[in-house]
Amino acid sequence: MPRITEEQKQLNRERIVNAAGEGFRARGIDGIGIEEVMKAAGMTHGGFYNHFASKDDLALEVLHQGFTDSLNALDAIRKAHPRSAKAAVNDMVDSYVSAQHRDHAEVGCASASLVTDAGRHGVAAQAEYQRGLDGYFGAITEMLLDRARQSGSDLNPVEARERAIALFSQMVGSLVISRAVAEAAPGLSAEILTANRKQLKRP
Repeated sequence: MPRITEEQKQLNRERIVNAAGEGFRARGIDGIGIEEVMKAAGMTHGGFYNHFASKDDLALEVLHQGFTDSLNALDAIRKAHPRSAKAAVNDMVDSYVSAQHRDHAEVGCASASLVTDAGRHGVAAQAEYQRGLDGYFGAITEMLLDRARQSGSDLNPVEARERAIALFSQMVGSLVISRAVAEAAPGLSAEILTANRKQLKRP
């Protein structure tokens, strides 16, 4: 039987992480087992342990990759508005606090989809979640400082970080709450998103 190449091994690992990422985001880390993840990845259950020592190790990789992808997306938003930090902030809010994001948790930001899981899965999971938060808080702080400079407003780095933490926390909270009632009360769910988008885009 031919040996698998390192390139193929890496591709297989990525398939597992992608399948787990969608499953964990949609149903929670405890809501889907290894066998189902491997089936979604098009691989056998036994092959899992060639890549990960445990489901917890896989969960850490999903959190790491999820935040990496989200922060790359945020960086792309900033680069799309090189001359207007205000436009970048508004674009970030509009894309995050949206019906599209609400309805597709399986491919959405790990910050909202896996917030409860991170809190329940120990220090290592919380540390990965913290890494993601640090990335968001740092990027949004810079965006708010840029917006203040461009508008001639007075804002120091300490105040900017405080606002960044509050802004991102509200983004995540509004998305999570809107998902909690999306099927039972779609009108309220939409209202939650609309109200928060409006508030979040205030200077």
